[in-house]
Amino acid sequence: MRAALPTFGRALRQAALGRAAPIDLLTPAGVTLARMDVADWSDPLAGDDAMLDACTGATLDVGCGPGRLVAELHRRQVPALGIDISEVAVGQARERGAPAVVCDVFEPVPGGGTWQHVLLADGNIGIGGDPVRLLRRCLELTADDGTVVVETGPPGTGSWRGQVRLRHGAARSPLFWWAAVDADDLAAVADRAGGRVLRMWTVHERAFAEVGEVPR
Repeated sequence: MRAALPTFGRALRQAALGRAAPIDLLTPAGVTLARMDVADWSDPLAGDDAMLDACTGATLDVGCGPGRLVAELHRRQVPALGIDISEVAVGQARERGAPAVVCDVFEPVPGGGTWQHVLLADGNIGIGGDPVRLLRRCLELTADDGTVVVETGPPGTGSWRGQVRLRHGAARSPLFWWAAVDADDLAAVADRAGGRVLRMWTVHERAFAEVGEVPR
Protein backbone atom coordinates (compact mmCIF):
# COMPACT_ATOMS: atom_id res chain seq x y z
CA MET A 1 0.00 0.00 0.00
CA ARG A 2 2.92 2.37 0.61
CA ALA A 3 3.50 2.34 -3.14
CA ALA A 4 0.08 3.94 -3.63
CA LEU A 5 0.57 6.77 -1.13
CA PRO A 6 1.42 9.56 -3.62
CA THR A 7 -1.63 8.76 -5.76
CA PHE A 8 -3.86 8.39 -2.70
CA GLY A 9 -2.54 11.64 -1.24
CA ARG A 10 -3.39 13.58 -4.40
CA ALA A 11 -6.96 12.30 -4.24
CA LEU A 12 -7.23 13.23 -0.57
CA ARG A 13 -6.09 16.77 -1.32
CA GLN A 14 -8.69 17.07 -4.07
CA ALA A 15 -11.38 15.88 -1.69
CA ALA A 16 -10.28 18.41 0.94
CA LEU A 17 -10.96 21.16 -1.62
CA GLY A 18 -14.53 19.96 -1.96
CA ARG A 19 -13.94 18.37 -5.33
CA ALA A 20 -14.82 14.89 -6.54
CA ALA A 21 -11.82 12.62 -6.07
CA PRO A 22 -12.50 9.33 -7.87
CA ILE A 23 -10.01 6.51 -7.56
CA ASP A 24 -10.09 3.34 -9.63
CA LEU A 25 -8.75 0.06 -8.32
CA LEU A 26 -7.13 -1.70 -11.28
CA THR A 27 -5.77 -5.16 -12.01
CA PRO A 28 -2.21 -5.35 -13.38
CA ALA A 29 -3.81 -5.58 -16.84
CA GLY A 30 -5.70 -2.34 -16.27
CA VAL A 31 -9.17 -3.82 -15.70
CA THR A 32 -11.23 -1.77 -13.23
CA LEU A 33 -12.16 -3.78 -10.15
CA ALA A 34 -13.86 -0.92 -8.30
CA ARG A 35 -14.34 2.83 -8.39
CA MET A 36 -14.38 4.88 -5.20
CA ASP A 37 -14.68 8.57 -4.49
CA VAL A 38 -12.31 9.55 -1.71
CA ALA A 39 -14.57 12.53 -0.98
CA ASP A 40 -17.18 10.05 0.29
CA TRP A 41 -14.86 9.08 3.16
CA SER A 42 -14.93 12.60 4.62
CA ASP A 43 -18.64 12.74 5.46
CA PRO A 44 -20.90 10.25 7.28
CA LEU A 45 -22.10 7.37 5.10
CA ALA A 46 -25.36 5.47 5.37
CA GLY A 47 -24.67 2.51 7.64
CA ASP A 48 -21.90 4.17 9.66
CA ASP A 49 -24.08 4.40 12.77
CA ALA A 50 -24.89 0.68 12.67
CA MET A 51 -21.17 -0.06 12.59
CA LEU A 52 -20.12 2.46 15.22
CA ASP A 53 -22.85 1.37 17.62
CA ALA A 54 -20.77 -1.80 18.07
CA CYS A 55 -17.84 0.29 19.32
CA THR A 56 -18.84 0.69 22.97
CA GLY A 57 -15.35 1.13 24.39
CA ALA A 58 -11.90 2.39 23.42
CA THR A 59 -11.58 1.89 19.66
CA LEU A 60 -8.65 1.79 17.25
CA ASP A 61 -9.58 2.67 13.64
CA VAL A 62 -7.09 0.95 11.32
CA GLY A 63 -6.67 2.82 8.04
CA CYS A 64 -8.64 5.78 9.37
CA GLY A 65 -8.21 7.94 6.25
CA PRO A 66 -9.48 11.51 6.82
CA GLY A 67 -10.96 10.47 10.15
CA ARG A 68 -14.73 10.60 9.79
CA LEU A 69 -15.28 7.54 12.00
CA VAL A 70 -12.82 8.56 14.70
CA ALA A 71 -14.34 12.03 14.77
CA GLU A 72 -17.82 10.56 15.23
CA LEU A 73 -16.64 8.28 18.03
CA HIS A 74 -14.98 11.28 19.65
CA ARG A 75 -18.29 13.17 19.37
CA ARG A 76 -19.98 10.21 21.10
CA GLN A 77 -17.37 10.47 23.88
CA VAL A 78 -15.97 7.04 23.02
CA PRO A 79 -12.16 7.01 23.37
CA ALA A 80 -10.75 6.43 19.90
CA LEU A 81 -7.56 6.70 17.87
CA GLY A 82 -7.06 6.49 14.13
CA ILE A 83 -3.94 5.11 12.49
CA ASP A 84 -2.96 5.38 8.85
CA ILE A 85 0.27 5.18 6.88
CA SER A 86 -0.72 8.27 4.88
CA GLU A 87 0.57 11.51 6.40
CA VAL A 88 -1.97 13.43 4.31
CA ALA A 89 -4.85 11.35 5.71
CA VAL A 90 -3.66 11.71 9.30
CA GLY A 91 -3.24 15.46 8.84
CA GLN A 92 -6.81 15.77 7.57
CA ALA A 93 -8.11 13.65 10.45
CA ARG A 94 -6.40 15.89 12.97
CA GLU A 95 -7.77 19.00 11.29
CA ARG A 96 -11.28 17.73 11.94
CA GLY A 97 -10.45 17.05 15.59
CA ALA A 98 -9.96 13.30 15.30
CA PRO A 99 -7.01 11.88 17.28
CA ALA A 100 -4.78 10.12 14.74
CA VAL A 101 -1.17 9.09 14.22
CA VAL A 102 0.94 7.90 11.30
CA CYS A 103 1.39 4.20 11.99
CA ASP A 104 1.52 0.84 10.22
CA VAL A 105 -0.79 -1.74 11.82
CA PHE A 106 1.94 -4.39 11.48
CA GLU A 107 4.40 -2.29 13.47
CA PRO A 108 4.16 -1.24 17.15
CA VAL A 109 0.78 0.43 17.71
CA PRO A 110 -0.13 2.75 20.59
CA GLY A 111 -2.10 0.86 23.21
CA GLY A 112 -1.49 -2.49 21.55
CA GLY A 113 -3.26 -5.29 23.43
CA THR A 114 -5.60 -2.95 25.31
CA TRP A 115 -8.19 -1.83 22.75
CA GLN A 116 -11.77 -2.85 23.38
CA HIS A 117 -12.46 -2.70 19.66
CA VAL A 118 -10.40 -2.52 16.48
CA LEU A 119 -12.26 -1.15 13.47
CA LEU A 120 -11.69 -2.29 9.87
CA ALA A 121 -14.10 -0.21 7.78
CA ASP A 122 -14.40 0.84 4.14
CA GLY A 123 -12.78 -2.30 2.76
CA ASN A 124 -9.72 -2.10 5.02
CA ILE A 125 -9.90 -5.85 5.60
CA GLY A 126 -7.90 -5.84 2.36
CA ILE A 127 -4.86 -4.03 3.82
CA GLY A 128 -1.71 -5.94 2.93
CA GLY A 129 -3.51 -8.41 0.70
CA ASP A 130 -3.71 -11.05 3.45
CA PRO A 131 -6.96 -10.86 5.47
CA VAL A 132 -5.95 -13.75 7.74
CA ARG A 133 -2.71 -12.06 8.76
CA LEU A 134 -4.45 -8.71 9.21
CA LEU A 135 -7.30 -10.10 11.29
CA ARG A 136 -4.85 -12.05 13.45
CA ARG A 137 -2.87 -8.85 14.03
CA CYS A 138 -6.01 -6.87 14.90
CA LEU A 139 -7.05 -9.52 17.42
CA GLU A 140 -3.60 -9.18 19.00
CA LEU A 141 -4.24 -5.46 19.43
CA THR A 142 -7.46 -6.00 21.39
CA ALA A 143 -7.87 -6.64 25.09
CA ASP A 144 -8.73 -10.20 26.19
CA ASP A 145 -12.46 -9.53 25.80
CA GLY A 146 -12.08 -7.15 22.85
CA THR A 147 -13.47 -7.53 19.34
CA VAL A 148 -12.66 -6.58 15.78
CA VAL A 149 -15.52 -4.81 13.99
CA VAL A 150 -15.15 -5.61 10.30
CA GLU A 151 -16.84 -4.34 7.17
CA THR A 152 -16.87 -7.02 4.47
CA GLY A 153 -18.28 -7.27 1.00
CA PRO A 154 -22.00 -8.15 0.95
CA PRO A 155 -22.83 -11.86 0.51
CA GLY A 156 -22.30 -13.02 -3.03
CA THR A 157 -19.79 -10.34 -4.03
CA GLY A 158 -16.87 -12.77 -3.94
CA SER A 159 -13.51 -12.82 -2.18
CA TRP A 160 -10.21 -12.25 -3.92
CA ARG A 161 -6.54 -11.46 -3.32
CA GLY A 162 -4.02 -10.05 -5.75
CA GLN A 163 -1.85 -7.22 -6.93
CA VAL A 164 -3.61 -3.99 -7.86
CA ARG A 165 -2.83 -0.35 -8.54
CA LEU A 166 -4.69 2.90 -8.00
CA ARG A 167 -5.59 5.36 -10.76
CA HIS A 168 -6.51 8.94 -10.00
CA GLY A 169 -6.81 11.07 -13.11
CA ALA A 170 -3.67 10.51 -15.16
CA ALA A 171 -1.71 9.17 -12.18
CA ARG A 172 -1.23 5.45 -11.67
CA SER A 173 0.43 3.93 -8.63
CA PRO A 174 2.87 1.03 -8.67
CA LEU A 175 1.37 -2.38 -7.94
CA PHE A 176 0.61 -3.38 -4.35
CA TRP A 177 -1.22 -6.26 -2.66
CA TRP A 178 -4.89 -5.95 -1.71
CA ALA A 179 -7.81 -8.25 -0.97
CA ALA A 180 -11.57 -8.39 -0.50
CA VAL A 181 -13.60 -10.67 1.74
CA ASP A 182 -17.16 -11.76 1.00
CA ALA A 183 -19.35 -11.89 4.13
CA ASP A 184 -19.95 -15.57 3.37
CA ASP A 185 -16.21 -16.26 3.63
CA LEU A 186 -15.47 -14.32 6.83
CA ALA A 187 -16.02 -17.25 9.19
CA ALA A 188 -13.28 -19.23 7.47
CA VAL A 189 -10.93 -16.24 7.51
CA ALA A 190 -11.65 -15.64 11.20
CA ASP A 191 -11.04 -19.31 12.05
CA ARG A 192 -7.63 -19.27 10.35
CA ALA A 193 -6.78 -16.07 12.24
CA GLY A 194 -7.61 -17.64 15.61
CA GLY A 195 -10.95 -15.89 15.93
CA ARG A 196 -14.65 -16.53 15.57
CA VAL A 197 -17.52 -14.51 14.16
CA LEU A 198 -19.74 -13.40 17.04
CA ARG A 199 -22.44 -11.74 14.94
CA MET A 200 -23.10 -10.34 11.49
CA TRP A 201 -25.50 -7.67 10.21
CA THR A 202 -26.30 -5.77 7.02
CA VAL A 203 -27.45 -2.16 6.82
CA HIS A 204 -27.88 -0.01 3.69
CA GLU A 205 -26.32 -2.79 1.59
CA ARG A 206 -23.18 -2.71 3.75
CA ALA A 207 -22.14 -5.90 5.57
CA PHE A 208 -20.57 -5.87 9.03
CA ALA A 209 -19.39 -8.44 11.53
CA GLU A 210 -17.87 -8.61 14.98
CA VAL A 211 -15.02 -11.05 15.50
CA GLY A 212 -13.62 -12.16 18.84
CA GLU A 213 -10.57 -14.22 19.73
CA VAL A 214 -11.11 -17.91 20.41
CA PRO A 215 -10.54 -18.51 24.15
CA ARG A 216 -7.28 -20.29 24.82
